[in-house]
Amino acid sequence: MDYKKTKKAVKVADKTAVTVSGVFRVILKVLLTLLLIFVTTGLLFTCIFAYYVKTNLSDNLDVALDEMTLNLASTIYYTNENGEDVPIASLHGRENRVWVDYDNIPIHMEHAAVAIEDRRFYDHKGVDWYRTVAAFGNMFLSMKNDFGGSTITQQLIKNLTNEDDITVQRKILEIFRALKFERMYEKDDIMEWYLNVIYLGESCNGVATAARTYFDKEVWDLDLAECASIISITNNPSKYDPYISPENRARNKERQETILYEMYDQGYINYEEYTEAVAKDLVFKRAEDEQYSEPINSYYVDTVIADVKRDLMKEKGINAETAEKLIYNGGLQIYSCMDINAQNIVDNIYKDRSNFPASKSPTGQPIQSAIVLLDPYTGEIKALSGGIGEKDGNLIFNRAIDAKRPPGSSIKPIATYGPAIDQGLISPSTLVNDSQHITLKGTSWYPKNASVNSYEGVVTIQRALTRSLNTVSAQILDKLTPQMSYDYLKNRLGVTSMIDADCDYAPLALGQLTNGITVREMAQAYDAFVNDGVFTYARTYSYVLDSKGKTLLENSADTIVAFKANTAWTMSYMLNIAATSGTGAESYLGNMPHAGKTGSSSFYYDRWFVGYTPYYVAAVWTGYDTPASISGSGNPSAQIWKKIMYQMHEGLPYKDFKKPTLSGPTNIFGDLSESPSPSPSEEVSENPSPNNSEIPSSGTDIPNPSTPPPTPPSPSLPVNPTPSAATQSVESSPNTQVNITDEGAA
Repeated sequence: MDYKKTKKAVKVADKTAVTVSGVFRVILKVLLTLLLIFVTTGLLFTCIFAYYVKTNLSDNLDVALDEMTLNLASTIYYTNENGEDVPIASLHGRENRVWVDYDNIPIHMEHAAVAIEDRRFYDHKGVDWYRTVAAFGNMFLSMKNDFGGSTITQQLIKNLTNEDDITVQRKILEIFRALKFERMYEKDDIMEWYLNVIYLGESCNGVATAARTYFDKEVWDLDLAECASIISITNNPSKYDPYISPENRARNKERQETILYEMYDQGYINYEEYTEAVAKDLVFKRAEDEQYSEPINSYYVDTVIADVKRDLMKEKGINAETAEKLIYNGGLQIYSCMDINAQNIVDNIYKDRSNFPASKSPTGQPIQSAIVLLDPYTGEIKALSGGIGEKDGNLIFNRAIDAKRPPGSSIKPIATYGPAIDQGLISPSTLVNDSQHITLKGTSWYPKNASVNSYEGVVTIQRALTRSLNTVSAQILDKLTPQMSYDYLKNRLGVTSMIDADCDYAPLALGQLTNGITVREMAQAYDAFVNDGVFTYARTYSYVLDSKGKTLLENSADTIVAFKANTAWTMSYMLNIAATSGTGAESYLGNMPHAGKTGSSSFYYDRWFVGYTPYYVAAVWTGYDTPASISGSGNPSAQIWKKIMYQMHEGLPYKDFKKPTLSGPTNIFGDLSESPSPSPSEEVSENPSPNNSEIPSSGTDIPNPSTPPPTPPSPSLPVNPTPSAATQSVESSPNTQVNITDEGAA
């Protein structure tokens, strides 16, 4: 019985085992089939994906840094007294970026970025797979196309390619690009580019401009707390930019502390550094309630921009638009000729309107003025101003280079006296008849002196220049010929404002040029008198480097031999007398020999003084933007020249002009029977008394500064001048005032 039951149980067990075995075999077959299907599908998918990558993505995987072009801000520098290049202006377009090399980026800046943005940056090969898988899982679970999980490498690629569309294809492409990118570049290269590319609010692209914008520092001078504050902005500039609102400033601080904790937690800083940085107050460049305003560049910077643009167009054969793009987006390093001390002196005078006449024109215009101050030996413009008062915009009308105004008698030294001496036609002691009864050989035109019916008879050339006699300038031009005068100005002295119609008597003898002349042109034309007759074009910059440090523009001194050396010395001798006892007596310095010439246009619409010392040349114009008579006593341009040049020469060693050889014809203007007034011997005496009416030039001491200079006669202004009067012919009735007047001839 028991045997039968046992046998039956065994059979049941065997049968059950067979059944279970069969089930397992079926399950195994199913699993194997499913595995085979999965593997086959996986292989098929892999092949399809590989084919997809090859056909659709492979051409887009290469992101080469050496082929990337970033918009970089250009920087203008000046050289300080220690020989250091100091930035004075940053020029940028839509993107404000200044490149900074990896070695100059604080290590705290790098570690702050890694700690908050990509903690496994130093370990992964471009893709953080932990974050990537989590990001994809989050995408499928939340059904949102918000991938996240990007490494610093991936963020850099996205910023470089500007591909930020949220799609699976873009994310896959980004992953493959990052993997290949990290096989091509070191971590240091990636971090350098990342920190120079990221947007940090306030139009700041990269940490260098952010450092200047938020903390007014160079990036390498930032401390730990400041580095963390800047990196906190990159997550969401509209939320963490501390300038937007007080709330933003508080949020910036909160995120900064989060970053600092992550840096401590990940071992980049110790606990003491962490607590010290958290406790540090962030001192931003702008206060909470301070509104942002675009920086206003100086007139000097505007002039540098204009000069570089002009030279880029000329040297590179590009148009104006391309030149501007290069200046504002090309990362140029522009090294200016500015002397910051000289510019500060000029700015302090020109920004204070009380230094100028308070009178206004009949239409209510305030007085305006411009100055250009340069080194006559190098042509370097050391300082300039294009207007009075605070400048209210960039690239606005610059009276130093844009305004063309009649120079009046200030043109005489470069248009008539200088060329005539250079040609051997006159000398300081040459006699000439200041008379109304003179007929010129080349024209029926003949001017009057500024003071109607005021003629001195037979005088020396020196006396004529000192008194700025119009009749004598016309006679000299007649001997010289207008064509030769015109050629001197245009071909030897850099005057480009003239037109062909200016090759005539009135424009050249009296300064009534058709379009006028710029302050810059006047200053540079006079530099030949200081530098032994060698003319040097004025320049505002010395050279320009491109973003890679290669020389883009070389702007060395460009010179022309304009006069014989003795001509230049003779003109300095004569203009020294004119500037100390003639029409320019208000320019008297006392601390340094100087020379120069005044100029006034019709009805005193324009007042000029162009003068120089053995150190500097400066041209000053004063007038109204819309021409009108300037009321008041004296010549405001000479007064301003003195205020600036006196400060410029404080502390400089005394230096004299070179002595000329005073020789030349005694008389080439016909029979002169009258006695000259004063006598030629008085005019050219080598050592006259300091109290002489003609204070000597080179080699002779300037009167003691405590002795006030002679006061020139006040100009005799016309009564109620009308526009038509300004255009009257100087050949009209004897009672008609000459078109071009000069206070010295009054």
